[in-house]
This record gives sequence, C-alpha cells and structure tokens, in this order.
Amino acid sequence: MSKIIFISNRLPVTALKDNGKIEYQKSIGGLVTGLKKYHEQADSVWVGWPGTADEEISPADKEAIQKKLIEYQCLPVFLTDQEINLYYNGFSNETIWPLFHYFTNMTTYNIETWAAYRQVNERFFQTVASVIEKGDIIWVHDYQLMLLPMMIKDQYPDTQVGFFLHIPFPSFEIFRLLIWRQEILQGLLGADLIGFHTFEYVRHFLSSIRHLLGLDTTMNRISYEDRYVQVDAFPMGIDYQFFAGEQQDDPLHGDARAIIEKARGMKIILSVDRLDYTKGIPERLKAFERFLAQYPEHHEKVRLNMIVAPSRVDVGMYDELRKEITELVSEINGKYGTFTWMPVWFFFRSFSQESLITLYRNSDVLLVTPLRDGMNLVCKEYIASRTDCQGMVVISETAGAASELGEAVIVNPNDSNAIARGLKMALDMPRDEVLARNKMMHRRLQRYNVGFWADEFLTALQRSVSESQQTIAQRSIENYHHIVEEAYRNSHKRVLFLDYDGTLVGFTPTPDRARPDDELKRLLKDLIDDPKNTVVLISGRERHNLEKWFPDLNLYMIASHGLWIRYPEQEWIMTVPLDSGWKEPIRHVMELYTDRIPGSLIEEKDYSLAWHYRQSDPDMMAVKLNEVRETLRSMIQDETLGLQEGKKVLEVKDSRVNKGFGASVLIQNQEYDFIFAGGDDYTDEDLFAALPAEAYSVKIGLGNTNAAYFLKSWQSMRQLLRKFADLSNLEK
Repeated sequence: MSKIIFISNRLPVTALKDNGKIEYQKSIGGLVTGLKKYHEQADSVWVGWPGTADEEISPADKEAIQKKLIEYQCLPVFLTDQEINLYYNGFSNETIWPLFHYFTNMTTYNIETWAAYRQVNERFFQTVASVIEKGDIIWVHDYQLMLLPMMIKDQYPDTQVGFFLHIPFPSFEIFRLLIWRQEILQGLLGADLIGFHTFEYVRHFLSSIRHLLGLDTTMNRISYEDRYVQVDAFPMGIDYQFFAGEQQDDPLHGDARAIIEKARGMKIILSVDRLDYTKGIPERLKAFERFLAQYPEHHEKVRLNMIVAPSRVDVGMYDELRKEITELVSEINGKYGTFTWMPVWFFFRSFSQESLITLYRNSDVLLVTPLRDGMNLVCKEYIASRTDCQGMVVISETAGAASELGEAVIVNPNDSNAIARGLKMALDMPRDEVLARNKMMHRRLQRYNVGFWADEFLTALQRSVSESQQTIAQRSIENYHHIVEEAYRNSHKRVLFLDYDGTLVGFTPTPDRARPDDELKRLLKDLIDDPKNTVVLISGRERHNLEKWFPDLNLYMIASHGLWIRYPEQEWIMTVPLDSGWKEPIRHVMELYTDRIPGSLIEEKDYSLAWHYRQSDPDMMAVKLNEVRETLRSMIQDETLGLQEGKKVLEVKDSRVNKGFGASVLIQNQEYDFIFAGGDDYTDEDLFAALPAEAYSVKIGLGNTNAAYFLKSWQSMRQLLRKFADLSNLEK
C-alpha cells in the first residue's frame, strides 16, 4: 500500500539546542492541523528542515535528532547556516517572495543564491529519495521547493506528486522578469497536480506556461511530454472548530483582556500582521488617519489596536519598516489624541493563539488590507471566533481570501479614501445586516475548513493521476523498449522513417534556426553505417534545406511532406506533378495576417505556403487563430488543395501529397522485416496510417494518433536511436 510523504521547508517539529540540551517543539500552524489526519497514518512521513543549522549541533546531536524525529514520523533535512542564508533568506525571500507579491523594485537577482536554491532542493530530493517507493503519494509545499517536483518525477515516475503554492502566483508580465523563469516552471511541472489558493493564480500560471514554454492547456490541464498536469484552485481553510470553540481562561492571555478593558465603551478596530512590506501596514495607518479626518464624529469613540509580530528585524529593510510604522503611529496619536483618548495602540510583539481569539471576539472590525497576500487566514480566524456572528471584516481585494468572503467589506488597499469609507461602512452597518452577512461566511468557513482543503487536494491528486492514465491510451515505448530492441536485433532488413522538427531536434523560434547539431549527425551516421539499415529523413522541410544540412550522409530523403524523394547520391524525384498558380491569393491573405499579428511569419516551399505563429502571443492566437484558419479555408478553391494544421503552423498544400504517400513509394516492393517511424505532428499521422500493422510507429508527446507508441520528447527519441546504433555496433 502506498504511503503519503509531505515535504515542506520546515518540519512540524522544531529541534532547538539550549544549554547543551536538544528540545523539541511541535508546531500548531494551519498546515500541520490540516494534514494531521494523514500524517498520523502509520506509514506517513514528513520531510523538512528541523530548524537548527549544522554548525549548532554535533554529529552525535544529528544522530539523536534523527532518531527522536522518527517518533514524530519526521525525516530531517540538515542545512548549514550558509545554505539557510543563501537559499531561504536569499533566493526564496529576496527574489521569489517580493516578485510573486508584485514588489519588483525589491526583487534581487543573484546567481549565488539561485545556485544555493537549486542545491538545497537537490538536498531535499536526496533525503526524500531514501524513503520513496513505487506508488507513493508525495505532497510538496510552497515556494522554497519549486524545483523539487521534477527532481522526484524524473527519478520516480510511478509516484503521485502534488504541489501547493501558499503565496500568490503573479501575472505573466511580472513572472517573466524572473531570470530563472523556465527552470521554475519546469520544476513545478514535475507535479501531477499543482494547486493555488485562487483561480486568479491558476490563470496567471497557465498564462506563463503558454507564453514561456509554448505548451497547450485545455480545461486547466497541461499536456507535458508523456503525461498530463492538472492545475486547480484549492482555497485553504482554517481549523474552524478550534476558533469557534470554547476557550478556557488562561492567565497567559490576560494581557489581551487588559487591552480590551482599557477600550471599554469604544468601538475596537483590530489589525494583526507580521512585519512585512507586503502587508500594507503604513498604507493602512494613513488610511486610518484619513478616516479620522473625514469622520470626526468617531473621535474618542474608536480605537485601532495594531498588532505587528516581529519578523526579520535584523534585516535593514524590515527595521526601516518598523521605524516607519512607529513614526506614523506617533504622528496620528499626536495629531488626534487627547488626554483621555489615544486612537492607535501599537503592539510590536507576538500574541498566543488564545490571546488573539480573545481579541477577535472583542473587536468590532478586523482591518486586514495587505497590498498582496496569497490567502490571509487572519480574516477567517476572526470570523470563526465571532460565534455571535457580529463584527465585520474590511479586507483588501488583493488578498486571496477576498474571493471567498464576498460578504465582507472589500477595498482597494492603495486607496486611503476607499479604506476610510470601508471602515465607516463596517462600523455603521446595521446589526441585522452584519448578522446576515456573517452567517453566510460562517457556513462557508465551517464547510471549507482546513481538513476539507487537505482532503480535496489529495482526492483531486489521485483522481488526476487516474484520469491521466485512462486518457493516455498509447503505450510508452520506454515501457516496451526490450521488445523493440529485440525486434531490431533479430531483423535483417530495416527501414527507419524519421521526422525532423520536434522529433530529432527541438522547436526553435524560427524554422531556419533548427539546424542539426554534431551529435545528431554522428547518430545518423552510426545508423546509416549498418548495412541492414535504410534511414529515411521524412520532413515537411524544403529539399534544399535537407540537402544543405546533410550533405555528406547517405540518407534517403523525403521532403515537402512527400512531394520530393531523393535516394542517396541521386537526384530529387517529384512524386506528383503539381503547379503553384494558386499561391498568390493565399500568400496575400497570409501577409495581411502577418502584418496584423506580431511574431507570425510565412515560409514558402516549392508547392505549399506555411504560416507560422510560434512566436506570437498565445492569448492573441486564442482569439485570432480560428479567424485565420477559416479565412484560409474560404480561399481554397481547388479541390486538390487542403489546409493542414501542425504545431503552431497552418499550411496550405496539395492534399494529394502527404508523408504516407511518400513512404509508400519508398517501401513498395521491398521486404523490410523491421519498420520504424517517428514523428511529433499532425502531418505525421498519414505516415503512421500508411505503415503495416507490425510497424513500430512512435509519436512524440500525447494526443490522438495512429502511432502504436509514444515518447515524451525529442531527447527521448535520440536516446532510443542511440540504443539502435549501439546494437548495430555490437553486431560488427
């Protein structure tokens, strides 16, 4: 039976060395609560950093920590102080954190921190690899480990890998600024299911996938190499019962009661954050000052209790932020305060969960206006704690939770006037309306709690993997490689039909840049040198391209989708007599669209015209492609012409010419006992269909096909052909 492995930057248990003794503290955070049911299962494992740098502990301490953490079903990843500084404080929090929160001016790009990030992700992989078994369910969490899913999937393809991002995913225009954007996306695509808090983040991620990797997405599903990746929104909930339950009197949170007592007779506005520039704390104070200026009737009747938990105070930027907050509080209190009333009470300290619940239940308004926040659970905690369904939340529209809490007062965090009006509305809202709004939010939070969130994600992960396996009807030739290799070894007369673009080489921005590299030329030569082999390059490319790129190889060549055939050291032969008088009006239409759609280009071949749009904006093409397609179809008057659609290309050509026809011409009257064909595109389907049933036909990538097998990439095709070449060399 498969086990569940959770992976996060920090373990749910922290190991701290104090006065020579190691102490263990369990976390009570939302993530730990949500995964508790699954983590308590007998064979589950949680992998993460235990919270202590290597320099602080001895080898004996490490061994002791590992043994002790087994009791907590945890597997530690030990990190040095330098790794923590570069990977976590550096790349994670100085590059990813500000960029994903839209603070591009605070984002730093540092090759050293990126190298550390990659190295620590590899360290996590090495640790988790020691316990991974076939069929395991692996759930990776958050922005510190975005390279890890692909590391796992590459080495353990038979696992179910999920990833959840707990911060926002930015729009494509922001994400594209990241230097290592492709590496991050490819790392995430190792997951079978990628989860975000909101559909907005899902949309941003899919847009980046289309623009930066050129991958197709349908119904939030990405077709990636030999599998599908599902992307969806899973808004994280809270432990509703904990916050709504009875809280025992505890002297440790008597300070919270004292704060409430000192504000008796006033309306209390509560603000709770940790110290961070994304939280919009200075902007919130300025908005509160605007509220006091615009609504003097609330003077001496309201108080803002602002709680800011210390965070990274040793970092200059954060220390400056604390000073700015302190100065703003002093200015507001100096300007509006009286002998008996101080409008802002500022607490730069942490409060226990129980103390916060006390404050939640005795505050009339929760003011939570981050400039950008992945979810923000404070507002959900406040609502759940107010079991009387009183109190009102004023929340930023740029917090993920705003999409769930439509009954709250939603404001623009950059608009001081809007926040001031929102405060006024929340404070003056009729009791019946407050009750009605809160009841709806309560029902929603009670139903979609943190346990539901975890259940929903893990259920969706297993469903996604199962559906993908059912959808992928083709067989991966990698799983049957021994059968194909044995057939190759035992054959005496072989023919290999090899498409070029997307099969032997990767796609490039423009067709002329896809020249063959030295490795490919050596590979083809090794195959050709076997006298049992007939190697055929079959492509939509023009004949002069193939001839120029492979001048010294005794290749059979089929160019222009089967129109031209050339035997080694012979002249080109046209398979069908054609004319090109139809080209001019079609070219005119293509030129019109090329002028209107940036990035598109026309490739003219002997007897066809191809309109490429690989470089064009995917969002524009989603709107315009059908128009281009139908316009070209309407221009085709001759019944012998047809419109053929390939990968990011529309091609008008004579429908009598196709790769299947070209291959049939070459193999007729031949007694081949091993026929192999590889292609990646719609144009290769005619080839696959024309071959006998016993042929080994292979499509690169997924999709409906006439091929018997599939491979995930052109690199995989080269690896397979290299095996063929090695088998040929063994026979010599």
